[in-house]
Amino acid sequence: MNDRSYLSIGEVLALLQEEFPDVTISKIRFLESQGLIDPERTPSGYRKFYATDIDRLRFILREQKDRFLPLKVIKDRLESGEVIDEPGPVMEPEAASTERVPIWMAKAAEKAPAPPASVVGSLATGVNLTFEELCTATGLSPEELREVEQYGLVAGKPLGRTVYYDEDALAAGRLAAGFMRFGLEPRHLRMYRTAAEREAGLFEQVILPLVKQRNPQARAEAVDRLRDLRRLGHELRDAMLRQALKPYTEGS
Repeated sequence: MNDRSYLSIGEVLALLQEEFPDVTISKIRFLESQGLIDPERTPSGYRKFYATDIDRLRFILREQKDRFLPLKVIKDRLESGEVIDEPGPVMEPEAASTERVPIWMAKAAEKAPAPPASVVGSLATGVNLTFEELCTATGLSPEELREVEQYGLVAGKPLGRTVYYDEDALAAGRLAAGFMRFGLEPRHLRMYRTAAEREAGLFEQVILPLVKQRNPQARAEAVDRLRDLRRLGHELRDAMLRQALKPYTEGS
């Protein structure tokens, strides 16, 4: 590392970006806010990342990148101790029902088999689609949806041996399809994901003191604040975009 026994968050970012080019400081902070990492702090509040913290962070990022796992599943793996040192084979989302799955997922499938479609539709998220169903609902081909997913615009959630996609994935997929009709490819849309991660990092600074209190009242207040911040962010982005496009909408 260096003369110290730990790295700063900026040094960790530089260390990880070769393997994970899309990682940002905001994403690392977000992972901390979700309880997946817990770096020590200096007396002045700066994060201290030791070798074990960096190994844990690498594992989380690989699980997201290679297995398309949501953070809750990754956190459960970490807390259960069923963590392997090296990443396993990459699983394509649409092939998850036939290819070999990790032992932890197989155990989960034995305890809670994948529900039939009639039950899936009643889960808490309201919308749960398979990869093929999401293709139909968005109008994207399997190749196009895989590319959209590759660039992080859509993410699924494993349940048993099947990956399901919620209403946010459906909305993002439909919007990506709309952009693609104008000739904009998923790689062009990465800026929206990057901007969202930066915005999430900004909002995190507002709600993190409440989240760390770990009580229902504080968490409820954090959710309320996030709702207001999202609305303000949406309205500000829309206003900024209108201003930027005025030369084209109002003439020269």
